[in-house]
Amino acid sequence: MLMMMMKKKATKTLAVVALLLVSAANGILSPTDHDLSQMSQLGEKYLDKQIENAINGVKEMKSIMDKSSDEHKTFLNSLEETKLKKEEALRTAQEMETKLEQEEEVCNETMRALWEECKPCLKNTCVKYYSRTCSSGAGMVGRQLDRVLNRTSPFSIWINGENVETLEKESERQNQRFHSLEDKYSEVEDGVDGIFSDSMKVFDHMRSLDPPLFPFRMPSLWGQKQHRSQPEALAGEIRVARSPLQEPSFHGFQSMFFPMMESARDLFSHMGPMVDGDGDMEAPTSEDGSVNEDVVITKPFGTGQMTCREIRRNSAGCIKLREECQKCKDIKNLDCSGRKPLEGPLKAELEEALAAAERLTQLYSALLRSFEERMYNTSAVLDFLNQQFSWVSSLANSTDAKNPFFQVQAVISKERQEKGGEENEPSQTEVSVHLFDAPPMTLQVPGDIPWSEPKFTEVVAQKALDRYKEGSVVVK
Repeated sequence: MLMMMMKKKATKTLAVVALLLVSAANGILSPTDHDLSQMSQLGEKYLDKQIENAINGVKEMKSIMDKSSDEHKTFLNSLEETKLKKEEALRTAQEMETKLEQEEEVCNETMRALWEECKPCLKNTCVKYYSRTCSSGAGMVGRQLDRVLNRTSPFSIWINGENVETLEKESERQNQRFHSLEDKYSEVEDGVDGIFSDSMKVFDHMRSLDPPLFPFRMPSLWGQKQHRSQPEALAGEIRVARSPLQEPSFHGFQSMFFPMMESARDLFSHMGPMVDGDGDMEAPTSEDGSVNEDVVITKPFGTGQMTCREIRRNSAGCIKLREECQKCKDIKNLDCSGRKPLEGPLKAELEEALAAAERLTQLYSALLRSFEERMYNTSAVLDFLNQQFSWVSSLANSTDAKNPFFQVQAVISKERQEKGGEENEPSQTEVSVHLFDAPPMTLQVPGDIPWSEPKFTEVVAQKALDRYKEGSVVVK
């Protein structure tokens, strides 16, 4: 056993001697242990500045998020105010609708007979108009309209504006959209707070040194057990559990809002515009004469416009063709015991309430879309700062306290390789370093930079830091 150990030691010694002989033969003097130590200290000073810059970058992330938080509070207040007004308008509309239905009951039998003849006329007229412009989906439009008419009050087809049921369903969709947006916002806020909190641990350590200024040494930070109170520890656990940075599928803050931005473009496409009157349909074509049915503009209701897609999604818009059917017009002029409900004040009050509810529904949607756009743009800035500076937050969780945080372990200079008939390969200096708690890494530095110059150490430190960022920054 002793002989084997002596043999291994002799082999190692011979390898070192051989390396020195090669370096000497090439006119390159390898750094001594003292040189390596000096290079390590110089690299630490360079990295101290990078740590300081990174902490300042994370502070900027926090500042941006704080500003966004103020905007978020204003957004919530405006949204809540709009929601309350919208709900009040819907309640008023429901009350007026109920009163109008009570007046209908006086002449219910006559009105129902007219309604049964009005419905097929509305359906056939709508399908005819739709088929004139849109090449497919007429059958689906007809079936959807059947379902709508079976749930619709005969008088309601003469009420201008969206019906109460449609607006209520839209409110439900908006509530779902709001909660989804709030969840995304909370995840971004938690992610930034987590990065900031961990970075401030590094900053606090810097302030605890004597003197409390950069440059500062990090080894004592590693291995220090951070004792937190139970509430703080619990808050940290909650944050980590909710932070999007911990998810394997996380590709950046902005990516969280992209799907929402896409769906926001046609938030009201299923409702269609509020239109009235009668007219004709138009089918604009592209330069090559082809027609995209999703964007075909139809004008079956006078100055109003709908696309083929909107009619398919909201066949209730076909009700606007009521003037084309005599039996539907007879309902409008129906005399119920000397009174015409559709000519009284209830109709006007109902239409006024519906117009207010529709306007507030659109305002609510606009507020949601505006905040989504702000967060989409803000998250792009956060992503940029995260990629540049969030690596510093990982230092708070490092545990290796045995060695300095930057060590140059070996420097091996390699001469230019000459190849016959080919361009010579440039000389390289191979450097082995250890940075923070990362595994040892081997780096290549251009051979025209002597290892004895400070620039050499700065290049090595920066290359090592770039390699470390690749493993510590979540967004690539």
